[in-house]
This record gives sequence, structure tokens and C-alpha cells, in this order.
Amino acid sequence: MNVTFKKLHPHIGAEVSPLDLRQIHDRETLDALVGGMDEHGVLVFRDQPFTDAEQLAFAERFGGPLHKKPGIAALAKNRFDNDAIADIGNINEDGGIRAADDRKRAYSLANRLWHTDASFQDPPGRYSTLSARVIPPVGADTEFADMQAAYDDLDAAMKKQIEGLHVHHSIAYSRQLLGFDFSPAELEKLKGAVHPLVHVNPRTGRRSLYLAAHATRVIEMALPEGRLLLRDLTEHATQRQYVYRHAWKDRDLVIWDNQASMHRSTPFEDARYPRELRRITTIDVEVPAYA
Repeated sequence: MNVTFKKLHPHIGAEVSPLDLRQIHDRETLDALVGGMDEHGVLVFRDQPFTDAEQLAFAERFGGPLHKKPGIAALAKNRFDNDAIADIGNINEDGGIRAADDRKRAYSLANRLWHTDASFQDPPGRYSTLSARVIPPVGADTEFADMQAAYDDLDAAMKKQIEGLHVHHSIAYSRQLLGFDFSPAELEKLKGAVHPLVHVNPRTGRRSLYLAAHATRVIEMALPEGRLLLRDLTEHATQRQYVYRHAWKDRDLVIWDNQASMHRSTPFEDARYPRELRRITTIDVEVPAYA
């Protein structure tokens, strides 16, 4: 099947020619999509009327084993009864809009920080698929930052400084930045993981910064210097020239490479308008499990 990619931004993001991803099973097309991910970091597919089961099946075909240990699982049961489906929205268990003081809403506010999915796990997140089910009429966009282009534009001295460094990631840390309180038992479940600061794509050899709001410290550096370095790199990598802003349409499906990008949600009137998106993330394994 012929697959084409229309660039949406000079660095990151492309819209893919019309495909029904529910029907894509052949290795040739899946490999073409992986190639598109390697080049563009974020792929946009229009008119993808996924059910949860269909989205789960496609994500696993495309990216391999599913991430099933989300941070929010430490707080409460998933309303879909499947921890591989992340509830990216403002709907409560009764189908209404979450109240301003809802603990899950407070936890989800950290999605407005620049982050990568599942960097707090080992192995970390690889590809995320986000399916738009209900979109409010007031925006609620998602921004993506190209961490490959950001790395490429670092000067030689900075590239040399950060090569070989490792960073601890904790999802509790990103929530605590916003004043979210965890119980000791919850913190025990959210100890985090350590990953290299510079990621190398095994297929292309391109390097990218591996950052997130979950990044707590640089292992090889004193705490203040390490946190300043992470702050400076994040400020560099999220300059406007590296950022694509996606305006959601109903039934959009967006896939991004967590090893090559950061993302964040943008605010909207979430006490007034319902918003439902379902995210499924695969873990970073060498070979996808094609079906």
C-alpha cells in the first residue's frame, strides 16, 4: 500500500494519506509508518473511528507490548478496567464532568507540563496513540516538541557535556511540582526509573534529548547543577521553532515517538465542556510485534 506524508511543521509532524488503521495488518505498510515516525516524530491520521478494542489491537500491532503501569493506577481504579487505556479527558465514572476538586482532575493537570509518556518506567514508553472521541468546541490542543532537532542545534560543547549522562524520572515528581500530595503508600509505587539523557534511534542513528517534567535529577551531577541543566535543556527544546500544535478534530488519531518528542496539553474550559481522548502507549522494545 502506498503511504504518503504531508509535513505539518518544518521539524515535527506529518499528516498521513487516508488509511483505515483498523484494517492495516501487513508488514510493508506498518514498516512505512515506522519510517514516517522516524522522520517526522508525530503522525496525524484523520477519520479513525476506533473502539477501545480496535485501538488496543492496532497499537500492539504497530508498536509491540503495551504499557500497563500508568502512574494514576497508584491512586484509583481505571474507569475502563484496563490500565493499558489511559483516560485523557475530564469525564468521571458516572459520565459527568469531573469537579474542580476531583483528585483525578488535579493529577491530570500535570499533562500541561512538557513530558514524555512512561519515562518513569523501565522499559520506558515508545509510541503513544491518542484517539479523539469527544472534542470540545473551544480548542484543547496538544503541542509537540521535536527533541531530535533540539539536540541537533546544540553546540558541540553541550553535546559533549551531556553525552553519557543518565536521568532519574518519576511521575510523582512532576505532580508534586504542582502541589499534588501523595500518600506514603502511593509514593512507594512510584519510585521511577533511570534513562540516558541522550537517546539514539537504532534505525536512523539520530540522537534526541530524552527529557520530561518527570525528570528529577541527573545521576552523575550534584542536584542543583543537574536540575539547572535539565531546566536549560527543556527551555531550549521547547522554543517555538521546534513545536507543532495540533488542533484536534473528531476521530483524529495521533501517534508520536516518546523517544524523539515531548508533548503537553493546552488549557480549555474543562469545567464546562466534556473532552474524551483515549491514549495507549507501547513500551520501548527492539522489534514490534507485527500481526
